[in-house]
Amino acid sequence: MSWDPQALAAEVAEQVVAWRRYLHQNPELSFQENKTSQYIYETLTSFGNLEITRPTPTSVVARLIGAQPGPVLGIRADIDALPIQEENQVPYASSEPGVMHACGHDGHTAMLLGTAKILSRFKDRIKGEVRFFFQHAEELPPGGAAEIVKAGAADGMDSIIGIHLASYMPVGKFGVLYGALTSSTDRFDITVQGKGGHSSQPELTVDPIVIGAQIVTHLQQIVSRNVSALDKLVISVTMLNAGTAYNIIPDTLTITGSTRCFDAEIRKQIPVWIERIVKGITEAHGASYEFTYSLGYSSVVNDEKVTKLMEDTIRERWGDEDIMYIDPLMPGEDFSAYLEKAPGCFIQLGAGNPEKGFTYPHHHPRFDFDEDCLVRGVELFIRAAEKVVMK
Repeated sequence: MSWDPQALAAEVAEQVVAWRRYLHQNPELSFQENKTSQYIYETLTSFGNLEITRPTPTSVVARLIGAQPGPVLGIRADIDALPIQEENQVPYASSEPGVMHACGHDGHTAMLLGTAKILSRFKDRIKGEVRFFFQHAEELPPGGAAEIVKAGAADGMDSIIGIHLASYMPVGKFGVLYGALTSSTDRFDITVQGKGGHSSQPELTVDPIVIGAQIVTHLQQIVSRNVSALDKLVISVTMLNAGTAYNIIPDTLTITGSTRCFDAEIRKQIPVWIERIVKGITEAHGASYEFTYSLGYSSVVNDEKVTKLMEDTIRERWGDEDIMYIDPLMPGEDFSAYLEKAPGCFIQLGAGNPEKGFTYPHHHPRFDFDEDCLVRGVELFIRAAEKVVMK
């Protein structure tokens, strides 16, 4: 059987698009991917030469163990959808009310299925193992990646790669970044306990709304006064809840928000800085507080060696003109959980095309992408596998 990555990827291109469209029509939310994972399981079974397991109820891992010993390469795709009502008028639009693949996970899954179909035909040439992760629940912390890792499915892995479709990049371009690619994504919850009363007699109350307003304002000073302007940090208050009537000062107020950064040491300090502000302001006004800080996804940090392999693979096949050196991205990604087991690289693949109307951002009800990008993703995966386990 002839090994020609370009021809092999082209051979499965039509099937990859068909898989993507089926998945797009049949989306499932995080931790609910029962039909999706079963579809993936059955599709992988049809390829042969794969050892297929279900490390969690809604994920699938397939192992292609070569004829000779060697390194273990992981390749990951996420399979879950979002709670969004699709507004696209296309034949493959979501059939599930209020659920939509609005982040490209259907494309990620289809590319990895295509990759598995091709590589499974070359078992005898593989020196080592390729491990295909079809991961659930990327969109909902604590995330599916951590569960798969905890189940032991990533044990023994030497490196891992992944691709994320990017509607903000021109179709077919590859986004490369060494080091920190995505931010950490943490959550904070604050409850201010005051003393309620009638709005006509505020002097008899400890007003949690006035106190909460000061906390929100002071939180923004963390970024400008505790962190260097050369570092990146975002603190956003996203929920503020208090009160039941226009003429009543409530007893309590709750504040919820998120933090994003790339530096591990800064990440450790953020809850200290937040609580110091909350404690000082509430004490100054005779109130009390409760504060919780919940860790979400860690930053995805691309390994230099694995990223160099991916960059060289792209350059050798497509040239410098198709490489874009991108800036770090503030959205989080639980691909970071795999990087606790092995070094890896997460590549962005351009999927936007204004000429075809593919201009909407991720997590938008009109999100869609140019499917011409999918064959490039498949080819990059199999060329990378060639370098790692077929050398």
